[in-house]
Amino acid sequence: MKRFQFILFFIILTAASIQIGAQTCKPSGGIRGRKPPPGQCNKENDSDCCVQGKFYTTYTCSPAVTSATKAKLTINSFQKGGDGGGPSECDNQYHSDDTPVVALSTGWYKGGDRCHKHITINGNGRSVKAMVVDECDSTMGCDADHDYQPPCPNNIVDASKAVWKALGVSQDNWGDLDITWSE
Repeated sequence: MKRFQFILFFIILTAASIQIGAQTCKPSGGIRGRKPPPGQCNKENDSDCCVQGKFYTTYTCSPAVTSATKAKLTINSFQKGGDGGGPSECDNQYHSDDTPVVALSTGWYKGGDRCHKHITINGNGRSVKAMVVDECDSTMGCDADHDYQPPCPNNIVDASKAVWKALGVSQDNWGDLDITWSE
């Protein structure tokens, strides 16, 4: 009987772990857009500004990280005065657009656990290593701290110009690219 109980326990435990692994990242809520004060939303790199009253979905999670995590590559300036807003979350510093650095969506950022770690980004038939220096906030937005930009989707790798250049993407195509990334 004990052997049967052990086997049954093992089957239940295995099924539970498979079910947990299959869970998807669902929205955690949303915010209503607020119109930015005049001149307060930096439109560099074709950044979006919040629209008064528009509903924006928020996330506290991101899709599971794998050896080839699917993501959207977007462009961000990490320099002072750039569309990234304030200094980077990881070190409270600004970073040159000529340095391969990224911000990850909230779930992938993991509360800063990936700060200063390098990820490998694959796209456009090339790859590049970039250092994580910031969070692309998926939980908040449409305020001064977020440069009056909407919350990030939960699958974003927001990259400096250096990353786009290293991937060989022509400048007129910068902004939105399907990629994979890994640690």
